[in-house]
Amino acid sequence: MSATATPVTTVIKKTLGWSIFISVLMIVAGILAIIVPPIAGIAVTIFVGWLLIFSGVAHLVFGWHTRSTGGLLLEVLLGILYTVVGVYLLLNPVAGLVSLTLGLAIYLFAKGILEFLLALRLRPLAGSGWLFIDGIITIILGVMIWQAWPSSTAWAVGILVGVSMLFSGVARLMISLAARRLVSALA
Repeated sequence: MSATATPVTTVIKKTLGWSIFISVLMIVAGILAIIVPPIAGIAVTIFVGWLLIFSGVAHLVFGWHTRSTGGLLLEVLLGILYTVVGVYLLLNPVAGLVSLTLGLAIYLFAKGILEFLLALRLRPLAGSGWLFIDGIITIILGVMIWQAWPSSTAWAVGILVGVSMLFSGVARLMISLAARRLVSALA
């Protein structure tokens, strides 16, 4: 039995090592976003622009490959819409940031609710309290950005994304460290 447990333990430890590494990266990225919020806001806008272009191309390709099913027109229209909005965001990142600010408020609110629900589900596990804290803070951030929109767009996206990333990184780090302690105790 120990022969099968050893490879599993090794895989778990390796996975936890990556989880800790990614958690630390999230913490560092969150701190950087808080320090330079306008740059973080523009970076988010550019990233979303590229995601929209990628999604638009995917819709066009999907529409072409499924044209015999009758959905070609819808897929082409969606592909064009995604691509046009993505290009607009890339060409006008500051103006796009204003719109994304409102979308970010909605995203953070929904993410906070989902984190809170995940914390309820994982309640018996060590470190799950951090998910409750993450969920509550993310909900508060979503409400804050919605109330400040659009006047504080230049700083709000960077700071709020930074704070959310920071707390998400801390929550995941705490859960990963608790899991590592558990694996070490079982080994």
